[in-house]
Formats: sequence, C-alpha cells, structure tokens
Amino acid sequence: MTYEEIYHRYAKEVYNSIYRIVQHTGEAEDLLQETFLDAFEDLDHFFTRPEPSAWLKRVGINKAISILRKRKLLIVEGKDDLPDQPSDDLDENDFEFKLNHVLIAIQQLPPGYKTIVQLYLIEEIPQEEIGLMLGISHGTVRSQYFRARKQIIRLVQKMKTNG
Repeated sequence: MTYEEIYHRYAKEVYNSIYRIVQHTGEAEDLLQETFLDAFEDLDHFFTRPEPSAWLKRVGINKAISILRKRKLLIVEGKDDLPDQPSDDLDENDFEFKLNHVLIAIQQLPPGYKTIVQLYLIEEIPQEEIGLMLGISHGTVRSQYFRARKQIIRLVQKMKTNG
C-alpha cells in the first residue's frame, strides 16, 4: 500500500476525530498532516498494528488534546448550576431526543465538558483513559461527564419546548 492509498483510506475518519476536538478547520488539517507524518516515519510498524485506523485516530486525538492544553483549556472540579445528583424535576426518560438537537447542545457546552463528551461518546474512549489523556483524575472525568450530560438534557428540553 502506498502513502497516498493509506492517506485516502484513513484521512477522513482521522480528520473528523481531530476536528471534533479542536473545532477549527485549519488546525485540524495541520494536525491531520502531522498524524500521517508520524505514521509514515515508521511505516513497517504501522502495518503490524491490528487496527491501524484506531491507532491513527488516537495519534490525531492526542495531538488535538495537546492543542487544547496549549490553549490552556482548564477542566476543573467545582460548583456550577447543575447538581451532582439527579434532581426530581429532570427525568432523562421523559424526553425524546432528536439527534440534531443533541449535536447542537453538545456544541453549546463549555470547552471542557464538550471535550469529555466527544471523547467518551463519539470516540468511545474509556473515561479512565480520557483522564490520563487530559491529565485529570477519573473522578473528575466522571463528574464533568455527568454535569455535561445534564446540561445537554436541559438544552434539548429547552429546544423541544421552544419549537
């Protein structure tokens, strides 16, 4: 397989993973190129991987997270307007979610919440690993994910009642 064939086979998938994290076309394109440069430096090792696609995505995601760190994205534990425990007035099972509304709600989350939601739900990275990638505890990831999920539900509920 040639470099070009490898690139065309995996680029779109890797780009989408990177873009979901950095939310900037130019940065995502640069990180995509860096990801493939890393892969091409050790092409023999690339082909011995059981899932080259997953490895490429992980390399790209790690590069995207490095960009977030440079931007000083802070994920902190702390008080916000959302309770840590489920409240009586918010029942997730009472809502019919439209995918479009959920995606819009995710985009409205604060950067830290959005990053964790995207890594966990979209990229399907375990919470423990997200903690290691972001340099935070597993408990912080769980807490931030819980709060983000509640915020998504409230935003979707608001969209549903507004039309």
